[in-house]
Amino acid sequence: MDNFNIRFATEKDCALLLHFIKGIAHYEELSHLVEATEEKIRTHLFGVKSVAECFLAYEAETPVGFALFFHNYSTFVSKPGIYLEDLYIEPHFRGKGYGKKLLLHLVQTAKERGCGRVEWSVLDWNKPAIDFYKSLGAVAMDGWTIFRISL
Repeated sequence: MDNFNIRFATEKDCALLLHFIKGIAHYEELSHLVEATEEKIRTHLFGVKSVAECFLAYEAETPVGFALFFHNYSTFVSKPGIYLEDLYIEPHFRGKGYGKKLLLHLVQTAKERGCGRVEWSVLDWNKPAIDFYKSLGAVAMDGWTIFRISL
């Protein structure tokens, strides 16, 4: 993994981010829900009021995945947190430990920023992802149900 590296995404990466978003949507069988465009990504990640950040993972010069995240706040812990919206590694690069490195990089970033936790959601049928997260010491939050109001 000497040729593996992670960097923050920049505005020049909007097409690549859209590619990865479509990749994770395809994997999750949710492609029909993707409304993302390069322009929306540019506005929301790199505009005046950016609402999320993104790490890009590379094998040498080849982009292999991404982690898109944003800050939240825990009233109980009384600290900011990070919510991981998406973690994705291209299928032919899986099994090399890149997902683990990317997630641990995000955890380290959270520690450096004084966060109290990193949280995310996973589809209940996605056993490979659930097993992967558990192998890193992540704990499922049983007893909590996600609610949503779509606008």
